[in-house]
Amino acid sequence: MKRIAAFGLAGILAGPLFGQAAVLKIKVEAAIHPVTSEYIRGAIERADREMAALLLIGLDTPGGLDTSMREIIAAVLAAKTPVAAYVSPSGGRAASAGFFIGLACDIFAMAPGTSTGAAHPVGVSVTGQPMDKTMEDKVTEDAASYIRSLAEKRGRNLQMAEDAVRKSRSYSAQEALAGGLIDLVAADDGGLLGSLDGRTLRRWSGEESVLRLAGREIIEIPMTARQKFLLTISNPNLAAILLLIGLLGLYFEFANPGAILPGVLGGISLLLAIFSFQILPINYVGLILILLAAAMFILELKVHSFGALTIGGVAALVIGTTMLVKAPIPEMRPHLRIIVPFALGIGIIIAFLVSLVVRAHRGRVATGAEGLVGETGTAQTDLAPGGRVFVHGEIWRAVADEEVPRGARIKVTAVLPNLRLKVTKSNDG
Repeated sequence: MKRIAAFGLAGILAGPLFGQAAVLKIKVEAAIHPVTSEYIRGAIERADREMAALLLIGLDTPGGLDTSMREIIAAVLAAKTPVAAYVSPSGGRAASAGFFIGLACDIFAMAPGTSTGAAHPVGVSVTGQPMDKTMEDKVTEDAASYIRSLAEKRGRNLQMAEDAVRKSRSYSAQEALAGGLIDLVAADDGGLLGSLDGRTLRRWSGEESVLRLAGREIIEIPMTARQKFLLTISNPNLAAILLLIGLLGLYFEFANPGAILPGVLGGISLLLAIFSFQILPINYVGLILILLAAAMFILELKVHSFGALTIGGVAALVIGTTMLVKAPIPEMRPHLRIIVPFALGIGIIIAFLVSLVVRAHRGRVATGAEGLVGETGTAQTDLAPGGRVFVHGEIWRAVADEEVPRGARIKVTAVLPNLRLKVTKSNDG
């Protein structure tokens, strides 16, 4: 980091006299959302500040949120530094929002074996369900006009760009190059910079500049620790699991005050889930269903519906979790293969706890005055009808409906007022 900072300062001081600074590079290998938007926009600001020769954005993304995509494109178009989007490594893709970002950059390049396109907008309503036909047509028309304006200004193939939006067309690197959708195909960063050296660019503002990249050092800009943390918890599966753990932890703490550990873990998990919800587009209907599931699990312990509430809670949990995030791509939504086993596991735990409670309620009382009923003991005196008995390690006053001789075995049948026992002869022993 010290080397990079020193180089940046040197670039600022020496840029006007000796030429531009190094090539800065970032790598985006995640969905396009507020975290990746912050990362890219921060890199653009740093490149402008250090007067870099080029900002190279390595793209391997399935797409993402329209709002974050437009923030990135706005920053790219306003950048003083030339920006190149490079779809890599082989097998990578720049789909959906990534395709828009690539078209907006000054240079759009791809590695062999990569693909781009498939940019048809996937609209979701407030409930997380697909939009109706009219609204979907409006969203598609807006995306098509946006992609046309980017492609026309950058001199790229308008028809191929629009087909990627309207028909969800996807293109290989060679197809995109042959159709004039991208600028070049390069095997690696070095080959890309070598091909770009000396190229004249027409910037978005209309100004022309010549790239001087020969001998330039490539400096990678990693994500900050904060951005890495946010990227981790923005995983929709992790966010959903954190929410469920948080609710369960708080429930166990309230049910068993003083346990401490469940409350601490539940509180931390719930706060992390809420934090991640600020990044992800949350569907509040799904969130309400999850809270309803938690309420059903709690009621099962109190009402004893013989499993009906547990089954309903598991169903509400699965449905609510799957529709929790209203994202346009599957990579930003919780997966059933993770959520269903987790929900079933919670259901099994709740069912086990309910069975323990039911058995405890059905069992004979073993403490207090009621716990004496059914106990056996010995007559300390003749019971005719009253006297004293020895039961449960204690001497009690007792009465019997028949004469019971001293030393005979007795059995408690009831607890009378004034701490007296009603007993009868017992044949035990």
